[in-house]
Amino acid sequence: MKKVILLSAAAALALSCSQHKDPKILVLYYSQNGSTKAVAEEICNSLGADIEAIVPVTPFDGSFQETIERCLKDREAGILPDIQPLASDIKEYDVIFLGYPVWFGTFAPPVSSILDNVDFSGKKIVPFCTFGSGGLDSSTKDLKEKLPDAEVLPGYGVRAARIDAAPAEVDRFLKENGFIKGEYVKLEEFPAPHPVSEEDVSIFDAAVGDYPMIHAAAEEVASRNVPGGIEYLFTARDIPRDGNQAVSPGTIKVYVLAEEGQVPVFTQVIR
Repeated sequence: MKKVILLSAAAALALSCSQHKDPKILVLYYSQNGSTKAVAEEICNSLGADIEAIVPVTPFDGSFQETIERCLKDREAGILPDIQPLASDIKEYDVIFLGYPVWFGTFAPPVSSILDNVDFSGKKIVPFCTFGSGGLDSSTKDLKEKLPDAEVLPGYGVRAARIDAAPAEVDRFLKENGFIKGEYVKLEEFPAPHPVSEEDVSIFDAAVGDYPMIHAAAEEVASRNVPGGIEYLFTARDIPRDGNQAVSPGTIKVYVLAEEGQVPVFTQVIR
């Protein structure tokens, strides 16, 4: 009798194990100029996931200014771009890595079209994005509002100007969030900020000085050691341009990476 019980228990355990399976993952992305596509393919290759591009019926293939003008015109008219049907059946997937460039502080319009026309209820959504200066936080917030019946997880973002850093950063992101196994250095938390010194200001100015969309003065900073250098988190005050005092100055957060032997670069701005 004991032998029968043991065999029954073993069979039950085997059945339980056979029923457990890894989540099925889809990397779904929109890319206009190839930057988001590069990140999508990096994630796909690391996970061995399925991948599909979001394709507008009428592509956004104009210049930067033409794209801006089209988006503004469509927004004023309440129009979203038509999207070609997806080949993937979203119902078959447990986790969706959703990628996009950040336009006007949030996900590009083709992604809005997908969100309006595809049911993501019950899915885990992992945002990833490329941007000029920032937008991961704001677009993630918008995703949570747009998809109340899905679970939006922490995401990854990279400046298009730093796209060469994406492979190493994606690898770390996937390991840190448990999507793949492997060793990585756990980063310490930023300490409390302190008023900037002259050296801190020079690091901030070197990182943002030639970027036209940032016109700000560093006021406080915190720093931490990262592999290969130091990461800074600056609090900065917007400076009105051309003496224009009509616009009330705001406060921004700017992440700056200073790697050994390299000029400091900013990695993300949070407004």
